Amino acid sequence: MFDWLSDMDLPVSFEEFDIVEVRFKGGRKDFFRNENRIDLTTGDAVVVDVPNGHHIGFVSLKGELVRLQMMKKKVENNEEIRSIYRIANEKDMEKFQEVRDLEGSTMYRAREIIQQLSLKMKLSDVEYQADKTKATFYYSADDRVDFRDLIRKLAEEFKVRIEMRQISLRHEAGRLGGIGSCGRELCCSTWLTDFKSVSTTAARYQNLSLNPSKLSGQCGRLKCCLNYELETYMDALKDIPTVSRPLLTQQGDAFLQKTDIFKRMMWFGYRGDNNWYAVPVERVQEILELNSKGVAVDTLLIVPQEEPKQNEFVAQVEGSLERLDDKFKSKKKKKKKKKKPGIGAQPEQVKAEGSKQQQPRQERKQEAEDKGGEQGQKPRRQKPFKNKSREDNKEGRPPREQREQKEPREGRDNRPVREVREPRENRGNRQPKAAKPDGQASQQDVNPEQKQKKRSRKPFRGKKPDQGNKPPQNNA
Repeated sequence: MFDWLSDMDLPVSFEEFDIVEVRFKGGRKDFFRNENRIDLTTGDAVVVDVPNGHHIGFVSLKGELVRLQMMKKKVENNEEIRSIYRIANEKDMEKFQEVRDLEGSTMYRAREIIQQLSLKMKLSDVEYQADKTKATFYYSADDRVDFRDLIRKLAEEFKVRIEMRQISLRHEAGRLGGIGSCGRELCCSTWLTDFKSVSTTAARYQNLSLNPSKLSGQCGRLKCCLNYELETYMDALKDIPTVSRPLLTQQGDAFLQKTDIFKRMMWFGYRGDNNWYAVPVERVQEILELNSKGVAVDTLLIVPQEEPKQNEFVAQVEGSLERLDDKFKSKKKKKKKKKKPGIGAQPEQVKAEGSKQQQPRQERKQEAEDKGGEQGQKPRRQKPFKNKSREDNKEGRPPREQREQKEPREGRDNRPVREVREPRENRGNRQPKAAKPDGQASQQDVNPEQKQKKRSRKPFRGKKPDQGNKPPQNNA
């Protein structure tokens, strides 16, 4: 316990409770009277009176909380309670530390003696009294042990008064200490003082698997923490029915497989079917009442009828979501660029083409199919003109052929007039050119053999091939 009232000042007329709780090795506690009214605080080392000597312990609790602890442990406030001598000084603590150092070697020597006597007992701890006049040996055993010879040999070996005290496995684990499976220090070595019996029914109520390796603690017995939540499970199980027989349905007998106490759900399964069906506790009670009357239900669960969905939320919103989608879709559409009219196109023709573009898409597609059907082929898409100057689109300009044969400007009289090229259709029927007056043959009259000779005369620009072991020529 923790004394929350230790920092508070008591009233003047109020007298503090004169009994103090003192803690010894292994978590053992006892009550002593403060007859001399010594000013004590929690954690002070005090010298106390014990049978046939004195011992040193540490103050664990004082004040009014000690009165409550005595009532809880049913300890009477009478003359049998021994007194506190004084607060331990440095010499007392040095002697006490020397005695504590002897406990380890004493325990190992006592275990050797027990093996020599072949006694069926386990020695777990040894505690010396502060004045080194008494030694208490803590042991555990399954059966009753005759240790009269053992006490005689231990007294001859250590020259002290011997006391043998048998403890249970739970007290043994509490004295030794350790870390539990939860990751914290053992409850029996920290705060737990009363060890209540734990049975396997506590594990059954909590739907735990009856696995001894998981349910047992370091002491080899069932874990004390199984009793912590047992009362909560017992309260939750009051409203859950006990299913001792399978439920009768038209599909077959449904057997209980699992029960979730806090969710109030029970799982059932049919014979030969690996699927489990979750059924509420209220429905299970209804089925049990009908089965007691000899009525077999149709199904375990009643499927609720789906109600028609009503667009209440859509009615409250202004407008429709589809209209908003159409609104944003229209903004994302890209505007198609109008085709530029061709060269020499008349304004009436351009106006007609513009009117066609303004027609609906389906009407334009239908006209194109009609034209293609009359001509027997699919109408070809006209490519826009490219690399045309702005002057070509002006009205009233002469054709291109006439513009090529323009008169030379001033200052360019010596420049030859540009020739007019023939159309592509007439280029394939042109005649060969006449021979030159100088008697030289044109490039078309040269033989292919002469062309190869000319090509071979070109110098080789790459690396020269290896000439082997050919000796160098002497040009001298």
